[in-house]
Amino acid sequence: LPLLLEATLLWLASGSHHPFYNGFYYNHIMNDKGNGQEKVVYFNGAKLVVETPKDPVYSSNGANVTLPCHYHYEPDLEAKRKIRIKWSKLRDDYTKEQDVLVAIGKTYMAFGDFRGRAHLHQVGRREASLVVSDVRLQDDGKYRCEVIDGLEDESDVVDLRLQGIVFPYQPPRGQYRLNFHEAEQVCQEQGAILATFNQLFQAWSEGLDWCNAGWLADGTVQYPIRLPRRPCGGLHLAPGIRSYGPRHRHLHRFDAFCFSSALRGEVFYLDRPAGMTLEEAKQSCQDVGAEIARVGQLYSAWKFLGLDRCDAGWLADGSVRYPIAKPRANCGPAEPGVRSFGFPSKGRFGVFCYKER
Repeated sequence: LPLLLEATLLWLASGSHHPFYNGFYYNHIMNDKGNGQEKVVYFNGAKLVVETPKDPVYSSNGANVTLPCHYHYEPDLEAKRKIRIKWSKLRDDYTKEQDVLVAIGKTYMAFGDFRGRAHLHQVGRREASLVVSDVRLQDDGKYRCEVIDGLEDESDVVDLRLQGIVFPYQPPRGQYRLNFHEAEQVCQEQGAILATFNQLFQAWSEGLDWCNAGWLADGTVQYPIRLPRRPCGGLHLAPGIRSYGPRHRHLHRFDAFCFSSALRGEVFYLDRPAGMTLEEAKQSCQDVGAEIARVGQLYSAWKFLGLDRCDAGWLADGSVRYPIAKPRANCGPAEPGVRSFGFPSKGRFGVFCYKER
């Protein structure tokens, strides 16, 4: 026994043995030159690579979308391995906002708002794609696909963008009356959510020019200017997004920039010869199995369905508006857009109704 122990110790000290092996091992943790520089090393001599599309993936409200993600090894490994896959939704600064899904083999669990809506699409070899059904406005953003093989962990990011429209919103009581939380609430009431900076920037690039500052989803206050002018930051500034930076979410008050996507139904116009009060307008929509349309629904119908009506109509928030896709005489300015008469306390108008398909 002593001779066997001595032989074992000599064998361990000789360095000719393999390291402890439990399915993975490291080789040459430090650079052989002894200069302190770390050397990149991989399990089993293979590098784990995760790949996602570099271009954004586009979808719309209510649709189903697949966020592609694949992984492989360099050089390739043929052996079947027990891989853990994790999807997370990220903030704009790439920090984690929420867990979406984790999976090992065919077993998976989705979290929060994604429960019942998210699962893996693993038809192809070494595929880790995420399928999200019934896409919601809040799903817009960045997603990290993370593949975990033992102690090795690699990831890449997919950018999901909803096709939508950004619109400025003021409540009935006037300009700059909303703190951040109230701004979130009024956008939700209009069938929308607070816009992100990326959504506002996209809207600006498509022509949005608005001189009133509004809240965005990250708690900053900004506004888009296409034509520089004195009341909107001055003539000396170039076109762009003007920013007040982060504001106090309870104390400071501004307007809101809301974001709405494509509709699951249709917006249509009803009228009577003598017009209607707001309460009569709501009832008229209910009489035909619909509801009075919200502001976000009217903007979406104008942008995505080409709704064009030169007749003013009530909306759910008590405002009176009308959408113009083809500008013409006696229908407002020369540009397409949604015209507003504000929030009249009196008057009789038609109504825009919304009905699910």
